[in-house]
Amino acid sequence: MTDLTTSEAERPAMQKPVIDVSGVDLTFQTNDGPIHALKDVNLEINKGDFVSFIGPSGCGKTTLLRCIAGLETPTGGTLTVNGLSPNEARKARSYGYVFQAAGLYPWRTIGGNVKLPLEIMGFSKEEQIRRVRKVLELVDLEGFEKKYPWQLSGGMQQRASIARALAFDADILLMDEPFGALDEIVRDHLNEQVLKLWARTEKTIAFVTHSIPEAVYLSTKIVVMSPRPGRITDIIESPLPKERPLDIRDSAEFIEIAHRVRDGLRAGHEG
Repeated sequence: MTDLTTSEAERPAMQKPVIDVSGVDLTFQTNDGPIHALKDVNLEINKGDFVSFIGPSGCGKTTLLRCIAGLETPTGGTLTVNGLSPNEARKARSYGYVFQAAGLYPWRTIGGNVKLPLEIMGFSKEEQIRRVRKVLELVDLEGFEKKYPWQLSGGMQQRASIARALAFDADILLMDEPFGALDEIVRDHLNEQVLKLWARTEKTIAFVTHSIPEAVYLSTKIVVMSPRPGRITDIIESPLPKERPLDIRDSAEFIEIAHRVRDGLRAGHEG
């Protein structure tokens, strides 16, 4: 009989999760009493995964992303990023973070906004120019480095925000519902661009969304969360191919995954 148990000596050779969340709880203390934001969250994100968090408003999706980023501190459980604590990973600049709003400084050009983290990190001016040019090309904004944010559409501003997060070339990209405020046509276009970006860079992406079609279209893994306190009700490994035209959303396979996500959201409410 073959022994399938992995020995301690063999484990280091196995792929370790880039992000490892184990039994994470988070309770906020307020004047009105404690708010239980997250409860017993367990999740592994591997190198090259595109993972979406989806759930109702207030379920802790963004809170979980902020815990991964070291911007919130869990009150229970453990969480590591690249084998480091989230705070250590933040100081090591292990990730880029894209917020819900583009957050560009209006007095700086697009190039100036993108190179800001590079200035802070002390890159040479020549390297700043090279990296800004590279990431603006990645998000299809080459030639716009001398424009100001107010001269760009909302979708273009979000692409500039993504470029800024990519500028120092971290292996992990954390994205907090970056396209939620955009109209459906622009959102579809940016979804396609993000998939192309992911394919070209092979980064690990964690992505918060309220949209079932967006989660299914983008992800290799979909994490469905319950209302507060946020728990994971389902983790769906997507069978869809890495290259996904928009019309894949009309396929039976896509619709089946979307139904499972919807069922997971419903079960979370009923639970």
